[in-house]
Amino acid sequence: MQYSTALSDSLLAIACLACLLAIGKLRSRTAEDQRPGLFCMQMGFALPLAAAVVGALRFGLMPDLSEMHGWLSRASSLLGLPLLGLAALCLGRQWHWSGPTWGRLLLGLCAFFELFRQLGWLDEYRMGVQLGSLLLIVYAGLMQWPQRLPLLLALAVTALFGLAGLVIGTEGSMGWFLRIDLFHALLALAYPLLAWLLIRLAGRYSRAKAL
Repeated sequence: MQYSTALSDSLLAIACLACLLAIGKLRSRTAEDQRPGLFCMQMGFALPLAAAVVGALRFGLMPDLSEMHGWLSRASSLLGLPLLGLAALCLGRQWHWSGPTWGRLLLGLCAFFELFRQLGWLDEYRMGVQLGSLLLIVYAGLMQWPQRLPLLLALAVTALFGLAGLVIGTEGSMGWFLRIDLFHALLALAYPLLAWLLIRLAGRYSRAKAL
């Protein structure tokens, strides 16, 4: 058992649950045509939530859940984060994407994942899709200039994800701490900041439509 990792996964799960509930509250009071995008946002937070919950169980109680945890972790990075990046782009540009459009984007992400898996280029695809998603988030924040807060949030989110994935990683230890625990802690900060950014963008999008 690896109880520190179970604890850090639990912290990440709580952070993602808070994001999921915040987006759900926003979705309940928005127009019908905005709800497909908000649903995809919820999916983007639900996948890391599920991965973190299963991870907490795996490292704390049930080590035989390692395969499920690995699958959910891959889904979180290859599907969840891209959905959040696309949502940021849509809201930042004030584009209106219908439910079928979001469905096609979701199917496209699944198809590309399977294609690169079959080609044996999954690591390269993961790196590319994650960097692309973070660039979309920064672009969405930049589009709000001269408002500074959205850009600062976008840069903070990108820095936290980049630090977690490129510098910290999940293998080995760093001083007194396991790297995977630091990885979870950084994501537990990044996801709420991303939710804050998306909620601000959604509010601006709604106000623009009302004019």
